[in-house]
Amino acid sequence: MQLDDFIRRADEVLALGQNALATTRQDRNGSERVADQAFAAFRAASLSFLANVYGSEHSYFSDFNDRVTHAYPRDINVGLGILGAAKGELEGGWLRTTRGLVSAEIFADFLEMADHLLSEHYKDAAAVVAGSSLEEHLRQLAVVAKIPTTVVKGNDTRPKKADSLNAELATAGVYSKLDQKNITAWLGLRNKAAHGDYAAYDEAQVALLVEGVRQFMARVQP
Repeated sequence: MQLDDFIRRADEVLALGQNALATTRQDRNGSERVADQAFAAFRAASLSFLANVYGSEHSYFSDFNDRVTHAYPRDINVGLGILGAAKGELEGGWLRTTRGLVSAEIFADFLEMADHLLSEHYKDAAAVVAGSSLEEHLRQLAVVAKIPTTVVKGNDTRPKKADSLNAELATAGVYSKLDQKNITAWLGLRNKAAHGDYAAYDEAQVALLVEGVRQFMARVQP
C-alpha cells in the first residue's frame, strides 16, 4: 500500500465517526447516545486502522482503545480527535520517515552479515548480500519518487531491473550522476557474483562494495 492509500482509509474511518454522530439521540434518562451498531463499526474500524498503520503499542491505539469505549457522542469526538491527529502525521510524512528508519535497521543487519561473510573469506556471498540490499534500497527510493518499479511484458508484470531504476532515479534528481556511476559498478560486481564469475573480482573490491553501499544508503534515504 502507498501513503495515499492510508490517508484515504483514514478519511473513510473518520466518515464512520461522523455517521455515528449523526445517529445521536436521547435515551430514556435524557442522556445523549449514538446508535450501538454505528459506534461498534467506528470503534472496530478505527482500532484496526491504527493497529495496522502505527502498531498496537502506539499511544494512538492505546488512547483510542481506552477512551472510546461507550456509544456516547463525547467518546466519538475523542476518537475523531485521535484519528485526526494520526491522519495529520501521515500527511506530514510520518509513515515514510518511520519506514525509512525501519528499513535502515534491516539493511544495516544485512550489511553486517556481508561484513561477517567477508571476514570469513566468503567474498561471493558477501557481494550478493550487499548488492541485493542495494537493489531493494533503490526500489524504496523509486516508490517515494513515484517511479514505477515494475514493467509489463505481454501478460506478465515483472520487477524493473536495478540498472533501469538507477538511471531513472539519477535523472529524477534523487541522487547525483556520480552516485549513479558508483551504483552501476556495484550492481555489476553483484551480478558477477550471482552468475558465478568469481575470478572477476577480489575481496578488496567486495569490501569497497559493502562500505560504499553502506555510506550511500545512510546518505540517501527514502
